[in-house]
Parts: sequence; C-alpha cells; structure tokens
Amino acid sequence: MGNSTIIFELFGHAALADDLARRCSMTRGRLLLRRFPDEESYLRYEDDVAGRHVVLVCNLGRPDPHIPALLFAAATARELGAARVTLVAPYLPYMRQDHRFNTGEAITSRIFADVICAHIDALVTMDPHLHRYSALEEIYGVPVAIGASAPAVAQWVQANVEHPFILGPDAESEQWVGAVARIADAPWSVSHKTRNGDRDVAVAVPDLDAWRDRTPVVLDDIISSGHTMLEAVRHVRAAQLRAPVCVGVHAVFAGDANEALLEAGARMVVTTDTLPHPSNAIPIAGILADALRRLPA
Repeated sequence: MGNSTIIFELFGHAALADDLARRCSMTRGRLLLRRFPDEESYLRYEDDVAGRHVVLVCNLGRPDPHIPALLFAAATARELGAARVTLVAPYLPYMRQDHRFNTGEAITSRIFADVICAHIDALVTMDPHLHRYSALEEIYGVPVAIGASAPAVAQWVQANVEHPFILGPDAESEQWVGAVARIADAPWSVSHKTRNGDRDVAVAVPDLDAWRDRTPVVLDDIISSGHTMLEAVRHVRAAQLRAPVCVGVHAVFAGDANEALLEAGARMVVTTDTLPHPSNAIPIAGILADALRRLPA
C-alpha cells in the first residue's frame, strides 16, 4: 500500500496495527483518544491525514462504548482531507440480529451497517456471522474484503491436536467446521441447537461412538456466553470421549464463559486474535493484510 497509507488503532489493537503496518508498508499513525469526566469521547489526530488513505483498526468486541469514537475518527479523517477511509474491524458486531423475530424488534445488523457505511469507504473484517445474509454486501454498501480464518485454524489443529474430530455446536457453525475439517483432513459433524433464550440453549449432539479414537475439537465462530459450546462439551464428556479442545474465531467471552468451558471438561480453549484475550493462539494479521491488499485501489 505504501507510505501514502497511514494506519491508526482504537481500543487495544495496537499490536495488530503495528503488524499490519509492517506487512503492508503503511505508516503507523498516532491517534489521541480519551474520555472527559462525563464519559464523552475526545479524539485528535497527531499526524497529517490530508490526501492520504486512512486505515482504522478498531476492536469492536464490546461495541456500544466504542462506536461513537469510531464514527468520530472516520468522520474527522474525512473532514481533515483524507482521500479514503478504510475500517479494519477483525470482529464485526451486530450481525446476529438479521431478522425481526418478534414484533417491534430492531434489525440492528442493517441499522449498524447503514451508520458505519455513512463514514467509511471500505471495510475489512474476519469471518462475519452470516446466517440469513448470503453475503456481507447485502447490508454493507461499500467495498468489502473478508479474511477467512479456516486455513489458520486448520493449521493450528493439525499441529496441536492428535487425530482430531471437528464438532460444530450448531447448524450455524457448519460453514466453519466443514472448511476447517476439509483443510485439516479430519472427520466432522454438527449438533442441532434449540435456543429458548440468550442463556437457555438445548443442544442435541450426533452419535459420537464412531469417534472414540479421536480428539474432539468443538469449533464455532463466536464464543460469547459460551452456553452453546458448553452444552456440546458436556455431551462429549458424557459420551466418555477424550477431553475436547474448544476453538473459537472471535473471543467475545461474556462473563465467565472461558472458565465455565474449562470447568465443564474442556482440555483447553483457543481463539484467533481478532479480539485480544488470553486464549489467543492463532494469529490472523497475515490474513487481514491479504484482505487489505484485495480492496480495489
């Protein structure tokens, strides 16, 4: 991309921004961000962005407190004369509410996309939670480049898990489970989930008898409350299989989800570093750098 592109980070993605700057030959920029006593955001660019391609790397794992500052950063870059603003959001929030399930509900995935697209020119993300949308472009009206974690996850599984069997905790996980299993040359299956509430989940696991000589790898894109993955872990342990390895793409981890998975019998919990967390073991900077390069000039 060259020195005409300058990259800034928001909310704890400094290491990722540094890595992307090195991989894509971008200038590393400085952005001052702090809060006033009343919690309003203050933001100032410490580098000249006029005429430059501005890349904003933003941690949106806890989106609501961070969205105003992200919008301020994008809008201010444009006001200061930036030629282009690209958002790199390794974890893209507000994708799960993709339908009006109950009368009066907000379809927040579309609203969030509209708000973001009003202030950016391009978007780079990793494995967005596409369920009822066939493509991210259905709701994001800017050029989009998506990084796929499956090759990196499969490489980690091959290097760290003996005789893996990949298990998805629900049908929504099938796209990631199938891709990782094919690359890792491992058998796979998915469970059936019935969700009665945010923390009330019933999981029906397929027959596991054929995989007693294998190490279960319970794989999902998002580990949030952990209840779906937790039910799968409990079924695996009840079937007296080996202690499973839990792998997630996005380490959202609400509450004590990580600890609960380990207490339920998981051998370990591993995630990519789309969101900073102690479970991070699978780096994705190279994947995001390739995605950045794929954006139209």
